[in-house]
Amino acid sequence: MRPTSITDALLSSSVAVAQQIAQDPGVRGPPLEITHLYDDQMPTGIAVSESGRLFSNYPSGLDANNTRYQVAELTTNNTETPYPNAEINSPPGGAINYTTYPPTPMDLGYRPSTNSNGTLVPASYGGPKLVAVDLATNTINQTIALPTTVAYPDSYINDVRIDLRPNVTASGQGVAYITDSSQQPRNGIIIVDLGTKEAWRHLDGTAFVSAEKQHLTYVWGEEVYFVPGPGEPFTFDPTGADGIALLDGGDTIVWSIAGGRQLYSIANQYLLNRGQNSEVEAQANVMSLGQKGQSDGLMQDTNQYVYAGNSEQNAINIFNARNSTVTTYVRNPRIGWTDSLWISNQTLYFIENQLWRGKGYYPGTDRRVKPYVLYRVPTADGGSRVSPMEI
Repeated sequence: MRPTSITDALLSSSVAVAQQIAQDPGVRGPPLEITHLYDDQMPTGIAVSESGRLFSNYPSGLDANNTRYQVAELTTNNTETPYPNAEINSPPGGAINYTTYPPTPMDLGYRPSTNSNGTLVPASYGGPKLVAVDLATNTINQTIALPTTVAYPDSYINDVRIDLRPNVTASGQGVAYITDSSQQPRNGIIIVDLGTKEAWRHLDGTAFVSAEKQHLTYVWGEEVYFVPGPGEPFTFDPTGADGIALLDGGDTIVWSIAGGRQLYSIANQYLLNRGQNSEVEAQANVMSLGQKGQSDGLMQDTNQYVYAGNSEQNAINIFNARNSTVTTYVRNPRIGWTDSLWISNQTLYFIENQLWRGKGYYPGTDRRVKPYVLYRVPTADGGSRVSPMEI
């Protein structure tokens, strides 16, 4: 019998050890269920009505291909229909007037951003607005245009949460909270009284709503540097306040920064206050809830859980407001940049749109691979949408 060589012994030993070496399992929590495939335009948002109708939005400033509609109803597993109709999504002459130099906004207006591959222009009055659509008739029943003192030309009007409790404002019609994610940076939180249509801002330009300095995100092992414009040097992501959610029945507002990992909160009374010292009081009463990973949108449920994507861990995390802990709920290699989330019928919906692989991020080329996907999983511990108080 031939003696075992040192090489044979080492190989045998390596195989034995390899069978025992721990490794990252890569998955956790319930499996992902594909709800909708976006074969054409790139979505950023998802909303589900009480009857189960699904809607997405498609900002033209984030993808030059998003030209046929900005809001659509998901009508089959891979097709969409402009909502509430094609005419509203395609105003006469288009959203941008190219006959002027520089280009100017038409009826829709839009927010400026250098993180795009479409044409963006400074927003003007009548562009940034809240639009309410009656789902029974599919018609617009209210429009609130944001004044120029609230929606600046360089504002990035982003996520919104609405508290419809009649006792929140004197008008009794509820209030909307909107994040301004401007990359200029001029971030803040916008508050709108839905009854009087008045709007104001708080926390403007503070560290609580601004991107963390030199924040660098990694998604799927790729470094995510920001590209301000074609041919310009890349830098760190300057995107500020983005995801926003409501806790304590709406008495507490929580939000996060796209260019950061922190979660912040404030009692709603400090955002609703418009007195002379209200901004000082607001800044003095912001609380840091700690890190929950880099994320985009947020969503809350009846368990006092706040769901947030964690792009660097291929995960959906949960902040538990009852004990201030963060846990990983779902982990899957298919999860990357979770843009928006929604809860309906004890189901969590979330969009994966590969935003970090677009032209606005290093190396400035489009590396996205269609289709983009809407996934869903059961909520944790049977959590439900907080209804009808918020949307």
